[in-house]
Amino acid sequence: MKYATTINDRTYVIEINRDGEVTIDGETCPIDLRAIDDVTYSLLIKHRSHEALVELAGDDVNVLLNGRLYGAQVQDERARRLTQAVGGSATHSGEVTIKSPMPGLIVAVPVSEGQAVKKGQTVVVLESMKMENELKAPRDGIVTAIKVAPRQNVEQHQPLVVLT
Repeated sequence: MKYATTINDRTYVIEINRDGEVTIDGETCPIDLRAIDDVTYSLLIKHRSHEALVELAGDDVNVLLNGRLYGAQVQDERARRLTQAVGGSATHSGEVTIKSPMPGLIVAVPVSEGQAVKKGQTVVVLESMKMENELKAPRDGIVTAIKVAPRQNVEQHQPLVVLT
């Protein structure tokens, strides 16, 4: 099965070939992917080990990998063809809630309510497992609500910042 995965305005074509192998943009890679729990995955690709936290957020997938949060949109072949047939992808609009991908401590909230933010701009710094993670805006927008403060402990999936 082929999937079109868009991360930061770049689309990758990923094909799941068989157990232990994927093709990404025509390059075949041996991989080992194991679920540790409902949101944590261990990935071995090109002899490098990675741990990823994965959260489904509607049509989007949020992946925390190596201390960076990536927002991805994933479509299978059928959905991609349908999108292309109706004239391309729809623009994301409406309210977006940035949630904590894991339990931790809020280190900083470098934005304020009413502030315009750009896609990729840091909106919250979260410390978890002695590592600081910058949570970034998945798209341009206006900060309409900040639900946390520095030095506050948060749980996984807890709302942190709301954008419109």
